[in-house]
Amino acid sequence: MKVAIVGVSGAVGQEFLRVLEERNFPLDQLILFGSSRSAGKKYLFREREIEVKLLQHNDDFKGVDIAFTSAGGGTAEEYADTITRYGTLMIDNSSAFRMKENIPLVVPEVNAKDAENHPLNIIANPNCTTIQMVVALNALEQISHIRRAYVSTYQAASGAGSAAMDELYNQYRQTLAKEKVSVEKFPYQLAFNLIPQVDVFTENGYTKEEMKMYNETRKIMHSDIQVSATCVRVPALRAHSESIWIETERPISVEEARAAFSKAKGIVLQDNPAQKEYPMPLFVSQKDPVYVGRIRKDLTNENGLTFWVVGDQIKKGAALNAVQIAEYLLTKR
Repeated sequence: MKVAIVGVSGAVGQEFLRVLEERNFPLDQLILFGSSRSAGKKYLFREREIEVKLLQHNDDFKGVDIAFTSAGGGTAEEYADTITRYGTLMIDNSSAFRMKENIPLVVPEVNAKDAENHPLNIIANPNCTTIQMVVALNALEQISHIRRAYVSTYQAASGAGSAAMDELYNQYRQTLAKEKVSVEKFPYQLAFNLIPQVDVFTENGYTKEEMKMYNETRKIMHSDIQVSATCVRVPALRAHSESIWIETERPISVEEARAAFSKAKGIVLQDNPAQKEYPMPLFVSQKDPVYVGRIRKDLTNENGLTFWVVGDQIKKGAALNAVQIAEYLLTKR
């Protein structure tokens, strides 16, 4: 098994290295690719150093079985033919292919079987906020069809990459030291602040991030579910949180919901308000599962239910989900 990581120097690329090692992914050779800024760097994997190769339009992917790519949409589109030309399966973490026909969009806990049909040798990894939401929604979809979902997200700095995490650290330091605050990665200072904008605005007033949650959820779940999202950047370092309200075809009790979440793959139920036990990003960072808590009946709609979801968006929301796709396909060989 020959595996490649494209974009290894970024936050998700680094997470790929950790996840592949943690899960003892069955590979014999790992090849690392990066931009001209990253080429020549060395990273440790399974106690040996691997040097990053420059990503080029050549035959470097000949013989590579799986390529995990996280180098941005433009790079993904430019290099897709180069990567897949000799039969390499490209599992891409960008938004470039998510809504394309003939390219499956996969969350293994929800629609793993879709990954088996990939005629273009490309599988798309969904947006991080969508991944953790559909893992939770799917558990309840098994009880009653979900007609609509309203979601507000609370997205950590790490969603914008490792440099954004560094900027948040620096902004806190600068603020406390009464220095001028540097702002580069976000529209405004994030430290001690909330920014109700993730990605750029579209013509309908929603951001691209919010529209991803609408479109991707329907494709993954093969559903007519209506999703309305408000995505907010918050000054947490890592792990996204979501407040989700759903309306189902028939009423779902809190007890039914808890039971469904408890037995669902990839979910940890953490719902004990009396003991102040509920998911929080500080404690979910670096963890594999999606955590669910604060489950309540809606006060205004008999068919309404509301709950709180937290997941590490670099791990489950990116690298781990992609690796789980590959693991699933290996079981089908």
